Amino acid sequence: MEEDEIISRLKNGDREAYRFIIDRYQTSILNFCYRFVKNRETAEDLTQDVFIEVYKSINYFRSESKFSTWLFRIAITKSLNYLKGLKRKKRYGFIKSIFSDDKTEEFVIVSDAQNPQQIMEDQDEITRLSLAVESLPENQKVAFILCKNDELSYKEIAEILNTTVSSVESLIFRAKTNLKKKLYKFYKKQL
Repeated sequence: MEEDEIISRLKNGDREAYRFIIDRYQTSILNFCYRFVKNRETAEDLTQDVFIEVYKSINYFRSESKFSTWLFRIAITKSLNYLKGLKRKKRYGFIKSIFSDDKTEEFVIVSDAQNPQQIMEDQDEITRLSLAVESLPENQKVAFILCKNDELSYKEIAEILNTTVSSVESLIFRAKTNLKKKLYKFYKKQL
């Protein structure tokens, strides 16, 4: 199906078109949300919220950008609002920190040698990098995740963030610079 046809059918309440976009984008949106919230169940809930929002708001889509751009904007908004809510609750002591001791949701890299020591070190590296990315300013984090994890072009990221390509280049450059500084400080302490 062509994008214009899908949008037209969605605006007319066509459930098959709605199922089509869920099938087409669900995994991407789920993975994107997960990279923000680091919890599978929460990412699934946010993904569901994104598609509910699409269903309710499709008539506001003006086709000035690609549908996927609009969809990612909704996912960003939902994810960031969720995280802001967590921070507010955390401030008042109602919930635990996002970075709990529960490591069941993290990715594990398995090396070819299946060496337990290497697997543990690889897991530590992933956790350290994940924490460093989490500590980036919000706009840098979003641009970095869209670029490195979702492999979107700078132009696509600029559309999603409603900014210029040069601003995206700057955000990603600053994110990389900040990550290098944070990780350098950590590894310098280890020596």
